Amino acid sequence: MKISVLGAGNCGTTVSAELSLWGHDVTLIKTSHAMHDEDFNYLVENDGTVKIIEKGETTTARIKNVTRDLSKISESELIVIYIQTNYHEDLIKRIKPYLRDGQMLLLNPGYLSTAYVIKYCSDIDLTVCEAQSSFVDCRIIEPGTVRIGFRNVRNPLGIYPASNMEKGKKILDQIDYPFVYLPSVLEAALHNPNLIVHTVGAIMSIPRIEKTKGDYCMYHEVFTPSVWRILEALDSEKMDVMEKLGCERLSYVEACKFRNTLDDKRDAKEVFFWYAGMPTRAIGPTVVDSRYISEDVPQGLVLLETLGLKFNVETPICTALINIASAALGRDLRIEGRTLERLGEEALERIKRDKEGN
Repeated sequence: MKISVLGAGNCGTTVSAELSLWGHDVTLIKTSHAMHDEDFNYLVENDGTVKIIEKGETTTARIKNVTRDLSKISESELIVIYIQTNYHEDLIKRIKPYLRDGQMLLLNPGYLSTAYVIKYCSDIDLTVCEAQSSFVDCRIIEPGTVRIGFRNVRNPLGIYPASNMEKGKKILDQIDYPFVYLPSVLEAALHNPNLIVHTVGAIMSIPRIEKTKGDYCMYHEVFTPSVWRILEALDSEKMDVMEKLGCERLSYVEACKFRNTLDDKRDAKEVFFWYAGMPTRAIGPTVVDSRYISEDVPQGLVLLETLGLKFNVETPICTALINIASAALGRDLRIEGRTLERLGEEALERIKRDKEGN
């Protein structure tokens, strides 16, 4: 299958290399000069060669095409968007001229960017798929080399429109990641784990990040009993909003357990602390103004708050975390956030109707 991957960071590079190993015709496209330019230039100069290290073993893959040419997506059946969600709206507008009927967009993760596709590309017959989280936990450790620390045992996905479910499954069945399918993209968007764990974890870590100058692992240290109660309070607000959207009330730890283990008898909270305590967890966040806050607060918490306002659900913890993060960074994160006005209320209504009709 011809696949384009937009975003040449940690996950985009790793997934492109794996898809290439599995026999797909992959084009990896760098969408900006914001970061990872050294890694990208290495791939250009070395014929797309990537070493994948996992569990002490090294495999070498070659990505067929490595480019900055967005027009190349017109040749692909599947387009995977692997950039920070802050930039989804702008990227969707940029790629629209190259999209064609019958293609699938896979947003990983999405934070409800399906709404942007509806807003700007409603005249194109696209299937949109949103993932809750990356299929693999991975890092570029040096140019041309990535390390995989963990793989989800299940990858929940939502598909829009629901009438394209079988078409979407036919495309995704060609990929060797273990997918399961949700009732709609709403569940995928709001069960993005970073909405809960990154925001609470990073905001409550601010003094530790600054004191250690980034020599710190949030997952190993921050989730003490008091911080865990904050996480559960935020999670409860999220479930309140999801109920108003017609979604099942599912906690963060249960969603985490579903992604990370096949042992359904294990305690969900225990699974989280097993996952968080893995020695392969990356150091970080290394600075306060990292994606843990600058992406997941405006794109995740602001989204939750704006949905709460629409459906008359109180979200005091969510609001407080946004305010604290904005004060710490010295800018109003709502201005750059994912509000209903920015997403488009009509797009949200179409997504809701699609779910109700499923």
